[in-house]
Amino acid sequence: MVDKPYNRLSREQIELIDRTSLEILEDPGILCFHEESVSLLEKAGARVKPTREGEHQAWWVSIPSKVVKEALATVPSKITLGARNPENKVILDAEGTRIHFGSGSETNYWLEVEPETFTSKKDGHEREFPLIRRKRGNLDYLCRSAHLSEQLENLDFFIRNVNVQDEDISTDNKDVNVFFASLNNITKPVIGGIADFNQLEQVVKMAEIIVGGREELIKNPVVSFITSVIKSPLQVVGETAEKLVSIARMNLPVVISTSPQGGSTAPIDEMGMVAQVNAEALTGIVINQLANPGAPVIYGAVPVRARMDDLHDMYGVPEFCHYTMACAQMARYYKVPCYSTAGVGDARVPGMQSAVEKMYTYTAVPFAAPDLIHYAFGLLEKTMTFSPDQAVLDNHMIGMSKFLQRESGIKPEEKDRVVKMIGEVMDSPYRMYARYARKMLRKGGIFEGFPFEGDSDDQDQSLLMVNRHLKELEEREPQYLPEEICKKIFEQAPGLVSRLNPYGK
Repeated sequence: MVDKPYNRLSREQIELIDRTSLEILEDPGILCFHEESVSLLEKAGARVKPTREGEHQAWWVSIPSKVVKEALATVPSKITLGARNPENKVILDAEGTRIHFGSGSETNYWLEVEPETFTSKKDGHEREFPLIRRKRGNLDYLCRSAHLSEQLENLDFFIRNVNVQDEDISTDNKDVNVFFASLNNITKPVIGGIADFNQLEQVVKMAEIIVGGREELIKNPVVSFITSVIKSPLQVVGETAEKLVSIARMNLPVVISTSPQGGSTAPIDEMGMVAQVNAEALTGIVINQLANPGAPVIYGAVPVRARMDDLHDMYGVPEFCHYTMACAQMARYYKVPCYSTAGVGDARVPGMQSAVEKMYTYTAVPFAAPDLIHYAFGLLEKTMTFSPDQAVLDNHMIGMSKFLQRESGIKPEEKDRVVKMIGEVMDSPYRMYARYARKMLRKGGIFEGFPFEGDSDDQDQSLLMVNRHLKELEEREPQYLPEEICKKIFEQAPGLVSRLNPYGK
């Protein structure tokens, strides 16, 4: 929890971004490929002009500021993300200062650390080094990552972080298997995107079986959704908009995720980037609220910057923090819960580069107090690779970040205690504060320090120690769904692969 959010933007700058975004939404407006969204917007007062983009029917939609403001007025400022274990539910409050960290994205590669012993040719001494292997993502790795995430005390919600590429997984059954693998291995909130619209009902049905029905799911939404409804710049994707409207009408939480790339699909300067991201997020929120006023919706901003040599994403730069912190302020201005980003970088393997890139985002972004911070665990090589060892390291770096964000301990009620303590120390023969410091340590009042300190004079042993700790975490008993629930899900959710059933066929 942040005591007072850091305001990168002044009130005048926030209002300037708001005016700029609203002007963009009116002219040039948005290009929409979803007929029902167009109908909802036109009925609300938007101006519509049919067009064609290649073989596709589309519409230019000019959204007046009045339509946007009316939609924002119906957005709930507080949202609950449910969980199998009620103690793990996450409460989002657009006007609060509590921050929650989670995983993501759907990476193609799993990075495995395999320690191996080598003998030095110079001195004959044996040393253990962490060797690194890249493997294609699959269901087993997704289950392992969800189980690991259950053990990480600083991970508050789970977004699948491994792209399953098994031969028996296709578009027709991917969603149901991915959501079941997640729900069966973690008792924290599960958030994810839907690849195939036809699988949405099956995923929701699974969640209903787990909690006991549709009404219970609305009260305790153990699944929430992400929709990348905007293709930057300012284009509403037809199939994704269909999902967004359906989720809104189910009254389940959904993130409007927009991720323009500064320098290619968005302006690279902060003013231009934030104005466009904001306009895109507002577009998704408006469609969501027109489909079902009062539906739980989350302002999602994942702005990135392009490398200027090859136009690939670039996360390990200060501009990434600038964009993200400004967007968090815009969400707070509208009193809409915010989904943000920290902890992803450009490094390909765990090490100094990954630590530097991750730690400064862990330090900067949370001070803007977004409700949710995803991408925070285990990502390497931008969003291409997940490393469980890196996730363990990130868990402790996030713990340090959380401690850094604590409110000040300088309070009037502490004065008498401090004066008494100093007086007692000055009256003692050794004049040392050690016993008071130990008491603070036991109470959690001071940080214990980095837990993976090695004792070697010629080698950084952190990754080796992390790998040993990872193995300990993975050996803990999984918190599977009850057998009767699993049986019911497998009976009613076609497409699940039998090897995911922990109780056999």
